[in-house]
Formats: sequence, structure tokens, C-alpha cells
Amino acid sequence: PAITDAIDEMLAALDRRDLQRPLVADLTGVDRVNSSNLSSLLRARKAAIDTDRKLVIAGPTDRVWAVFLATGLDKVFDFAEDTAMALAQLQIGGDL
Repeated sequence: PAITDAIDEMLAALDRRDLQRPLVADLTGVDRVNSSNLSSLLRARKAAIDTDRKLVIAGPTDRVWAVFLATGLDKVFDFAEDTAMALAQLQIGGDL
């Protein structure tokens, strides 16, 4: 439930245009995701794209990574090992 709440807050901020920077969804410590979580992440990705932002998923555990692989979403999202790497990746890409 906490991941869904966090994603919903991110979506609301995107709707209000409150976020001026790229988004990093830190999944460190999240040990499972369900279809609702994946749907929320996909909505966040679309909202980010619609507002010219980039979304990077940071720190997925092996169990969560397996879900992204099984669903083919590993090819849809950008990933980083952790938040620091995500920020570095965004900065190198010129998205910060």
C-alpha cells in the first residue's frame, strides 16, 4: 500500500505541475509489487512523459526486478541500482 500511496502522490504533483525535475521512484526495500502498483507506475511514466519529465526506477530488489522481467516492463522503464545512480544517470543525460 505504501508504494501505491507514494506513486499517487507523485501523480497528483505531476497533475498540479508541482514537479520541476525528473522523477526517481526509489523501490529500495520494496519486496513485492502487484498489478495495481505496476499500473500506477505506468501511469506515472505516462504523466512524466506528458509533462516532459523522465522517470527512473531506482533500487529494485531481485524479487521486484523479476516481476519487471516477467512482464516485459524492464524494456519500458529506465532503471538504476540506487537513487544516487539514478540521479547521476539523469545528470549525465542532461535531464536534471
